[in-house]
Amino acid sequence: MSQTLDIAVIGATGTVGETLVQLLEERDFPVGNLHLLASGESAGSSLPFKGRNLRVRDVADFDFSQVRLAFFAAGEAVTRSFAARATSAGCSLIDLSGALDPVKAPGLVPEANPQLLDTLSAPYQLSSPSASSVALACVLAPLKDLLKPKRISVMASLAVSCRGREGVTELARQTAELLNARPLEPRFFDRQIAFNVLAQAGAPDAEGHASLERRLASEIKQLLGEPDLRVSATCALAPVFFGDSLAVSVVAEQPVDVAKVRERLGIAPSVEFVEEEGDYPTAVGDAVGQDSVYVGRVRGGLDDPCELNLWIASDNARKGAALNAVQSAELLIKHYLSKILT
Repeated sequence: MSQTLDIAVIGATGTVGETLVQLLEERDFPVGNLHLLASGESAGSSLPFKGRNLRVRDVADFDFSQVRLAFFAAGEAVTRSFAARATSAGCSLIDLSGALDPVKAPGLVPEANPQLLDTLSAPYQLSSPSASSVALACVLAPLKDLLKPKRISVMASLAVSCRGREGVTELARQTAELLNARPLEPRFFDRQIAFNVLAQAGAPDAEGHASLERRLASEIKQLLGEPDLRVSATCALAPVFFGDSLAVSVVAEQPVDVAKVRERLGIAPSVEFVEEEGDYPTAVGDAVGQDSVYVGRVRGGLDDPCELNLWIASDNARKGAALNAVQSAELLIKHYLSKILT
């Protein structure tokens, strides 16, 4: 593409933000001027991009009229503080935090619901769903008409990077303490995460559900276009730096033809189907650093012929967050932004 687009990345110094900048270069995204932004304490650092070191500036001082598209890869508070300023300046945005109204900024996974763009107008507001939702949508969207799902149950074992760089640092610190036989005092997490599994990823609400669990359930209904779908979600934290693992059970309208499911997964875009008998994908061994969602252990139910069970592994920072946002931007440019490219 010969035309270019001036872009801002908010949260550029974070785990997802850095990956996003790398992907813009790897995929030869049509970037004109790239503005790297972060909160005050991170401003002044620099990141490499196409042979140059770009300085990171304070988002509070940025004029969004300088860019046509902004990726919000910081936390919810940052998105709430600056998203309205961006759209008021005529800047389209893709938010990765889940902070925006899902009606005004609906979730997009290009492999699942690209038709969503037909309902939007400029300046465009999109959400890149949670990493678990992206992985789940990539696998279930090509199976939707085959299964006609009635209920989905998800057990998501999340990497600590879902909590940002602080989560990665804390797991590394705790692991070092334990391996050196030193007493452990949890800091970032409320208890030991090293060599352990924490049964909740975030504080529960009055009904016992974490916000990420509610977000996953809401997003998968929207991404599949099934508002009445029943979804059960449990999110736990695993002692893994990067890469989420999901155990998924789907109850279909009719008995599941597992052979057809396997056939469909074998040709699904962005899905790597591990079908060799006895083999299965893992986050660390297969998915981390990759652009595909890995799926295996595809099997019917033990007692219910209408049940399908499968296992999903995906890089949460790359495929689940940064790459989905970049692919969404590519789709947005292809269909809607060509008339305003410089």
